[in-house]
Amino acid sequence: MDTYLQFVVLGLGLGAVYIGLANGLLLVYRSTGIINFAQGATAMWGAYVFAQLGRDGTLVLPIGSVRFPEPPATWVAVAIGLLSAVVLGLITHYLVFRPVRNAPALAQVVVSVALMLTMQALVVIRFGPNNIPVDALIPPGSVQLFGTQVSSAELLKAAIMVTTSVLIWAYFRFTRLGAATRAAAANERGATLFGFSPDKLAAIATVGAALVGTLGVMLGSNLTGLNPLNYTLLVVPALAVLLVARMESVGVVAVAALVLGAFQSVVNLFTGKEWWPVWAASGLDQVVPFVVVIVILLVFGSKLPSRGSLQTIKLPDVTVPAFRPVAAVLVLVVLGVLLAVASSTYRFGLTYSVILMLLALSYVVITGYLGQISLAQTAFAGAAGFTLSKLTTDWNMPMVLAVLLSALVAAFLGMLVALPAFRIRGAQLAIVTIAAALAIERFVFNNYSLTPASGNPIADPTLFGLNLGVREGSEIARLPFSLMVLAVAAFVVWAFIRIASGDTGRTFLAVRANERAAASVGIDVRRTKLLGFGLSAFIAGLAGCLIGYSAGQLSAESFTVFVGLQVLAVAYLGGITSFSGAAIAGVLGPLGIIYVLVHEVLELGDYYALISGIALIVTAIVNPVGMAGEAGRIADRLRARRRIPERTTAGPRPAESTREAVGQA
Repeated sequence: MDTYLQFVVLGLGLGAVYIGLANGLLLVYRSTGIINFAQGATAMWGAYVFAQLGRDGTLVLPIGSVRFPEPPATWVAVAIGLLSAVVLGLITHYLVFRPVRNAPALAQVVVSVALMLTMQALVVIRFGPNNIPVDALIPPGSVQLFGTQVSSAELLKAAIMVTTSVLIWAYFRFTRLGAATRAAAANERGATLFGFSPDKLAAIATVGAALVGTLGVMLGSNLTGLNPLNYTLLVVPALAVLLVARMESVGVVAVAALVLGAFQSVVNLFTGKEWWPVWAASGLDQVVPFVVVIVILLVFGSKLPSRGSLQTIKLPDVTVPAFRPVAAVLVLVVLGVLLAVASSTYRFGLTYSVILMLLALSYVVITGYLGQISLAQTAFAGAAGFTLSKLTTDWNMPMVLAVLLSALVAAFLGMLVALPAFRIRGAQLAIVTIAAALAIERFVFNNYSLTPASGNPIADPTLFGLNLGVREGSEIARLPFSLMVLAVAAFVVWAFIRIASGDTGRTFLAVRANERAAASVGIDVRRTKLLGFGLSAFIAGLAGCLIGYSAGQLSAESFTVFVGLQVLAVAYLGGITSFSGAAIAGVLGPLGIIYVLVHEVLELGDYYALISGIALIVTAIVNPVGMAGEAGRIADRLRARRRIPERTTAGPRPAESTREAVGQA
């Protein structure tokens, strides 16, 4: 029993981090209505600044650095780290969140995801991708608790962060600004009439979120060190804590965070026991937040509070696609020629762009057409890829059958994740899907009993005796493989156009526009959502199979949450509602042709994630319809201008005159 108590207390240190991140999420949500998926990424910047000052006395800035003669005192390093958090909070509010406060949930989710990717990439560039040690703010020690020696440092960390929760509660309860923030959360117009600026209230709350989150990471990071991947994704358990608190109770945040941290610590203790099953020895602690998220949203999803502001910007427009045989043949011929004449390196980039186009097309189906925000598409792709490995190596299944079965596995998984979408949508569904993606990544893809660390080999594809493998000798991308990818993509795009322009596509758009109105005219909303998730996951599964064939073997790194978020970023950047947007996303995506060009010619591959993150933030704020949508608008304006002279010289046509007369009447 002593061991269990010791692990419970150790878990309080992780719980202290959760308190900081969850309180930061709560502050931002209560003041802006935005769920900040970048809370972990922004909080770790100040902690990195603090850690680097303690290591060698270097103050690392986003651009450049300042070197102290010797490492400053701990309290000075803490103060500088917190000051950097204040600056980052102000930048985050005024340049990122403020412009999208009245935007649809999709734009808000995308801009916070883009901020997450930007901060994670910036940390990797400025501090490196590896784990760095952090000096403990609280010296180690032990105390007696119920007759057991436990860590006093973890108890003190928890006490400090509980104190910050009390201060936040007091701010909301007893100060005029806090009361105004609560009032603005219920009715922004009412708060404005009483002389309060919702914008300034949001700035104060965002700075407070940066401070409390950074302090939590500073306190807890000495246990494991700082890692840009892990601390960025700590936002997922913090989101679970926020949902337990129903997005409003600071006190419940503190209790739930400590309980979750302690429970995860005890789970890790269990995984080391001899009686614990091998298949559950890895990643189970990440399944816990997912289960919490699912339960809370299914039980209380419809009762969770929302802010009293109205969305004033509609979702990006959808243009129903039409199949144009001549244009399609021309595109296929041009791509075929480019694949044939390109060198092996650039052929691989072009081929991977086609594969990424398919993955981005799955986002177009689920988000652009159905209006459901899914952050789990790469998890579906990974499920298909790992299934393909088993089918081709263990069962020697033919390529076509193996790919279809693997994609069906992804579709089934997608329909399972769709079940919460029966009751929730928008940012809450984004929370479910990112939690699901992380749980699948850690519990399945990183589980060595299911996916060996050496990788999962995939047999080379063959069709009618023809070798379609990607590599042979020194050639990293054979032409037969590239043409096979192009053929698969062409068929999927043709099928997408047929579906999107038919009754199913119109049903998707009806559900996207208004679920209640769709149900009132006889549309089965639940079945439509199941179909949409299944179809999008099937397309993602096909992309996952092609990614597997292109790599020859798969590992967890092939389908991380960050890969999915990057593809979502470029899909939104290209245009989330059209095939042309997916094509642009494929060209711009990681390991695609633009990435290869940037890496080979400009040698800026390390900055690619940072550049794409910043570009996505700008796009979500300035041009929510993406590149493809803006290009369509420009084309429409040019066509309209060409029609104006004709009308001036020839006069209006009879039909047009009739419409104008009716309109005037």
